[in-house]
Amino acid sequence: MRGYGTFNLPAGSWTDDSSLTLAMLDSLNRTGDIDYFDIMDSFVQWLDDGAFTPYGYAYDVGRAMRHAINKYKHSHKPHRAGSYDERSNGNGSLMRILPAVLYCYDRALPDDAAIDIIHKVGSLTHAHIRSNIACGLYYFMAVSILDGSGTLADRLKAGLDRGFDFYEKHLSDHENLEYYDRLRDLDGFAALPSENIYSSGYVVDTLEAAVWSLANTDSFQTALLKAVNLGEDTDTVGAVAGGLAGLYYGYDAITADWLAALKKRDWIEKLCDAVEIQ
Repeated sequence: MRGYGTFNLPAGSWTDDSSLTLAMLDSLNRTGDIDYFDIMDSFVQWLDDGAFTPYGYAYDVGRAMRHAINKYKHSHKPHRAGSYDERSNGNGSLMRILPAVLYCYDRALPDDAAIDIIHKVGSLTHAHIRSNIACGLYYFMAVSILDGSGTLADRLKAGLDRGFDFYEKHLSDHENLEYYDRLRDLDGFAALPSENIYSSGYVVDTLEAAVWSLANTDSFQTALLKAVNLGEDTDTVGAVAGGLAGLYYGYDAITADWLAALKKRDWIEKLCDAVEIQ
């Protein structure tokens, strides 16, 4: 929002996180469903043609994301595009998963059906189970925010408890679930000093940093500032925290100067408003 940082772009520009989220929204609007082929086709348009970007070209393209999109272009098999390699556990699926989360919530899908979709959407680019779990825990926190009561921290805790319970029962690979153990005690985790929070592009770090920022603030603006001021992969930590913060605090909580600065704001808002509620 101050502009001319890493990519030397004006204030109000967005990066790959928003572009791929908007690409998913556009696919949902056009198809009315989760269409894995169409989603990947939209990602191809982003990478090759600069669709869903502020300025007509893609930038900040992650290695795993580029690999998956290029693999899909050659195979046209969306569920064989994402890498299962443990070294491919970047945050590229988590950063764009929110439209799929809201799709499942809107249709009141049972948890097993919802998580199946969440994992498949995430696996389009990041197919390792550790990345899938991050997207799944995000789903449970979002549902708890929308349906729960109490403070944001209360709802995050309830969502994480429900998510861990689900994975304990339905996931045989508990070894990868253990990577998220710091989130099991949210009160203790939130009390950690910032130097113990890692905001890298690693999916576990990103989810932790976003949750820590949300649990330690009481407004949309302070949550986002806390998240991005952790440094490192600031755009994705901000995007992941911002998605949940938006669900809790609402559109009206976004400060007017941030909205005014946003590039292509009218187009973004029309795209969001076009989503049909079933």
